[in-house]
Amino acid sequence: MAEGPEKRRDPRVPLVLRVDYPGSPSAVRDATENLSAGGLFIRTDRALAEGERVPLVVSFPGLLDPLEVEVEVVRRRPATSEGPGGVAVKIPFDRIDDRHKLARLAETARTGLGKARQGFRVLVVEDNPHVVEMYDYALRKLKAGEGGVDVGVEFASNGHEALLRLATPPKVDLVMADLYMPVMDGFTLVERMRGDPALMETPVLVISAGGADARARAVDLGVDVYLQKPVQFADIIATVRTLLKVRS
Repeated sequence: MAEGPEKRRDPRVPLVLRVDYPGSPSAVRDATENLSAGGLFIRTDRALAEGERVPLVVSFPGLLDPLEVEVEVVRRRPATSEGPGGVAVKIPFDRIDDRHKLARLAETARTGLGKARQGFRVLVVEDNPHVVEMYDYALRKLKAGEGGVDVGVEFASNGHEALLRLATPPKVDLVMADLYMPVMDGFTLVERMRGDPALMETPVLVISAGGADARARAVDLGVDVYLQKPVQFADIIATVRTLLKVRS
């Protein structure tokens, strides 16, 4: 019975943020899954032990300035066929300022990030028709859910087709891309976008089964969020909402 009131005081918010580790030699960034005033869940394959204290920087380019906090690992979750593994972390009681930072962030996320608007265009770049169907279903959930958002979804089967569409009006608000495709892969697509002044600010969400090296390379090229396959509908919806700055 004691858990219920605590959950009401510290509700979880599905929010995907970048997680960096100051001083870490690795270029690979992790991502959050859930956020509350007291802690967060981090999708990661790092060997973090329960009880270990870890300094973090959480951020979201163009939306959230880097936020430095210290957390304590309280639980590990192994990777399964349902999704990636990770760790639940909390803000230690002696880090009062950090708890206040996270509480403000959680409240901002809960009440809405950015100004809501209607009429977004999302370009899905993926050559697997079954995956395309899944993403289309997930994005249609944005329309059907409470406070539905008008999201127009278009498709391209490779990076070359995507660049042709991106060069043609109307403007695309978000690109969702795989990394491994024929003709032009996702790495080249992101590199070309980030080198084009007209496209360099367009948010890019990569969803891929690639390993740590692929993720590090994608991050270095300038992707905004990298989600590891297999991915759940809730992850896609929450990430797209955040990238489009749509009120939940």
